[in-house]
Formats: sequence, structure tokens, C-alpha cells
Amino acid sequence: MQAEAGLEDGSHSREAISRGTLRSETVLVLALSLGASGVSALISFIGSLTRPEALSDQAAKLNTSAAPGRPWLDLTWQLFGICTALVPVLLVAHLLTREGSGLRAIGFDVRRPWPDLGRGTLIAAGIGSAGLAFYLAMQEGGFNLTVEPESLPDVWWKFPVLILSAAQNSVLEEVIVVGYLLRRLGQLGWTPMAALVASSVLRGSYHLYQGIGGFIGNMVMGVVFVLLYRRWGRVGPLVVAHTLLDIGAFVGYALLAGKVGWLPTV
Repeated sequence: MQAEAGLEDGSHSREAISRGTLRSETVLVLALSLGASGVSALISFIGSLTRPEALSDQAAKLNTSAAPGRPWLDLTWQLFGICTALVPVLLVAHLLTREGSGLRAIGFDVRRPWPDLGRGTLIAAGIGSAGLAFYLAMQEGGFNLTVEPESLPDVWWKFPVLILSAAQNSVLEEVIVVGYLLRRLGQLGWTPMAALVASSVLRGSYHLYQGIGGFIGNMVMGVVFVLLYRRWGRVGPLVVAHTLLDIGAFVGYALLAGKVGWLPTV
């Protein structure tokens, strides 16, 4: 596990940074990004549980219109949201550069585009069908809300925005929840197992707004992604896989919702 040691303990950092500083930095990065999303998802799930309707009769909506009936303003808001959501990734890039490594240390670069693309495509193919089957089972069993991956208006920019949204989600999650968090937890002295659990539970937590199935399914995906990251030493394939999965969910829903009987809608 030589690659893992270099990735997670920061042994090649240019300057020593105290554990207290690293701990505070990690908390702040998560509080500005996916840690806050986890708390928000928990509050949302509690709200769903306390409503009179069954979970499967409620909708968890993604990629909604920000300015209905005003397509150009809507597009502006969509692009603004995508760009601002990536600011924590820029912060992580800055913090990793400060220690003398940068995003290359976690394998988010263009040094190996074809292996990253090939591995990511295989991951997406393997997880995609199983994930869809699991979601349908959880929704049918009443453990999940009905997820509506998109409800954008039928305008020319709909599909480009959905693809950009998929890429944004993927970069944010894989850079922070896998590459950055594992590196920092390793530097803080966490065991590999504890770091794997923390990363996976965090991934599940910010999907809790979808229901118990969203939490469990994404936590399992988190375990797989951490193991693959430790094997390959790169988040690049994970970003590719996650992007393809989200494109399939967003674009697939836009094309199939209301046209096939097996896809739940509210």
C-alpha cells in the first residue's frame, strides 16, 4: 500500500503543519461543503418522516428551475450555482498546494486520461444497474422518497446544464470526500478503517434527504470508492464514474419520466 501511505499521510509535504491546524482546516472545509449538506439532508429527512404522507409519496427534487418562465435568468442561476458549488474544491486545491503537493497528490489531474476514463466507465457500468435496482426496491418498500433528478424546462440549455451539474457533483464529492478527507484523516492519525468509515458515512449522510435507501446505497458506494482510490491512488476514475452515473440519472430521467412504467414519479 505504498501509494496509499503517500496519499493519506502527506509524508511529502513541503512544510510541517500542526495537527490542530489540520483538524480545524478539515472541519471548516466540510462545514463549507458536504458536511453542511449532510446536516441539511438530515433536517430534510426528519421533515419528510414527520409529514403525513408516506415517504414514497413524497418527492426529492434535484436540478429544479430557479426562475420559472424566465429561461435566460434561469440559465444564469443554474450556471451560478454550479460555479459556486465548486469553490470548496478550489479551496482544497489551495490548501494542498500550500503543503507542496496540490491536486496531483490525490490523482485529480490529466496525467492519465485514458486509464481514468476506462476505469471510470467500468465502475459506472458495474454500479449503475445495481444502484438503480436498489433504489427501485427501497422506493417500492417505502424506505425512500421518489427521487426526481430533474424538472428543468424544455429549453435548449437543459441537457448541457444537466451534464455540467453531473460533473460538478462528481468533482466536489470525489475530491473532498475521498481524496482530501482521506489525506487529512491520515495526517491526523486515523486508522485506514476509521477513515474509510468516516468517508463512507459522510457520503451517505448528504444523500439522506432521499431516504434510508439513499443513505445506505451511497454509503456502500463510498466504501467501494475508497477501496478503489487506495488501490489506484487517483480520484480521476471516481470522478469519471460518478459523472457518468449522474448523467445517466439526470438525462435518463428527463428522457424516460412518464414514458416507462417502471420509473417512479410523483
